[in-house]
Amino acid sequence: MGAAVQDLPSASSGAAGAARHPIVPRVDLDFGLDGDIPRYWLGGDPFKTRLFDAMSCLFPEGEKYFITCVRDYRDRITDPVLNQEVKDFMRQEGQHGMVHTQFNNRLKAQGVDVERIENQMTRILARLRSILPRTFTLAQTAAAEHMTAIMAHSFFHRRELLEDADPRIRAMYAWHAVEEIEHKAVAFDVLTKVAKASYFTRVIMMLYVSMIFPLHTFLIMRHMFKVDGFSWRQRAGMWLKGLWWLYKPGGLYLPVLPHYAAYFMPGYHPWKAGKMHSYERWVEVFGQTNDPIAAGNALHAAGA
Repeated sequence: MGAAVQDLPSASSGAAGAARHPIVPRVDLDFGLDGDIPRYWLGGDPFKTRLFDAMSCLFPEGEKYFITCVRDYRDRITDPVLNQEVKDFMRQEGQHGMVHTQFNNRLKAQGVDVERIENQMTRILARLRSILPRTFTLAQTAAAEHMTAIMAHSFFHRRELLEDADPRIRAMYAWHAVEEIEHKAVAFDVLTKVAKASYFTRVIMMLYVSMIFPLHTFLIMRHMFKVDGFSWRQRAGMWLKGLWWLYKPGGLYLPVLPHYAAYFMPGYHPWKAGKMHSYERWVEVFGQTNDPIAAGNALHAAGA
């Protein structure tokens, strides 16, 4: 699957044979988000910073949507293990939304119209639920969970990507990544085992998410650059440089293409992609210190 994953099971092992992480909801974590965090907290780079900021703007409403789409099938789940996983998934996603809301309040103070962004997201997602069958919105959730798992696998495997990030925000994303890895199969299992969705449903919604997620992220970034006061020439230069960083050979996205493409294999299951690199290191340090920033630093230091 590429360098971003490890402990890859054989194709014949199946999901049952793949090592899973326990899903552990963690609450009341303090990332120090009310502190003196620089505006461009990722190496002073506006494009890289605003990429992560824009994704954060999508998370609170997105997490609520994912919870709702999985909850649609709660009454049909007969497997007690999966039922407990769904409960823990919903608790984790709820915590993610709360922490990213706190983070997004920083963006509001910078002039970013977070409320308008979230209202637009709410309308779009409500519209999807009004026109699509529940299996399709659940498939959308499973696809989005695959995308976030890919980011979790990759961002903390390649140490250089977040080397210059503010430790507090890096820790927030490290915690989010750890929990995304823990529950990365939940929506997929509900989709395939409970909703009995077809391969076509799974794949068509992945194609949809693959187009709409970067589109929304880039539109939010465009708004942020205007709020930041950059001229159109400056913005054009940032886009050219930033998109090259994203899509060049060896950039942010191409190395994880095999992991992404695996979703389109008929026999795919999320745990066939193996574990997150150095997941155990984050859990170990957090268990010793109860400090998510120390755990985030440890996970980052363990990257390749």
